[in-house]
Amino acid sequence: MSAFFPSQSRDDYWFSLGRFQMTSTLVVVLIGLIGMLASVFTGGATFALAYVPEAVFSGQVWRIFTWPLAPEPSNLLWTVLTLVMLWYFGREVEATIGRNSMAKLFAGIWLSFTASGLILGVLLPGVVLSGLNLVQFAILLLFIAENPRRPFFFGIPAWVLGSVLLGIQVLQLVGVRMWGSLFVLLFGLFGVAIAAKRVGLLANASAIPGGTTTRRTATRGSATRKPRQPTRQEKRNVSDEDRMDALLAKISAEGIHSLTKSERAELEKLRQRRRR
Repeated sequence: MSAFFPSQSRDDYWFSLGRFQMTSTLVVVLIGLIGMLASVFTGGATFALAYVPEAVFSGQVWRIFTWPLAPEPSNLLWTVLTLVMLWYFGREVEATIGRNSMAKLFAGIWLSFTASGLILGVLLPGVVLSGLNLVQFAILLLFIAENPRRPFFFGIPAWVLGSVLLGIQVLQLVGVRMWGSLFVLLFGLFGVAIAAKRVGLLANASAIPGGTTTRRTATRGSATRKPRQPTRQEKRNVSDEDRMDALLAKISAEGIHSLTKSERAELEKLRQRRRR
């Protein structure tokens, strides 16, 4: 069990549930598990929680917030696989950005697909949001975008797999003429990309608006000004950044479990110094 849920610093999880240290990803997976069990034992009555534009516009506004809790009981196996993949890829992303940014990312994913559903539900028929399938798909694509050359099955690069999965999803919706769901997916993913950029992901995607970093413009006369020598603290900060980049690159290439115990402790110290 400890191999799948390694012990973490208190700053990396919200609370403990028995032996489980509840990170942002595990909290969302737990919500999905509760929704799945409720759907099974109520015979699908949880569909009353799904987002359906007609129902929302008639006054059932709770559906805007509860649609992730409404999986289809007929797709129980796929729901379980969705939760497993959400946990696996979500923890990898969370290890990079931390629990707070991951919580903001999940909120951004929910907001992106909900806003797309609200807008397109007025214009196009067949818009329905239920379960965590879209959330899991968004997290998977973000993981691939951050690790495009990481090998998957049979050594296939991650970006190839992501392109194929997205293409299949689009073609499937086009084939059954579900235009509402198609545009909710596309516009929702664009919103997800903006949310991801705001928490520090997709740093190389300059075409996506958002982002938390700003560039400073040079002031007049700076070309002739003698450069200031870096202080001792600044030199250490540069060294810390280089070391953190090296550890994060190792995580991206081989996964969080590739770090040794001493490397994890070092990464945690670097994170705490960076926060200060």
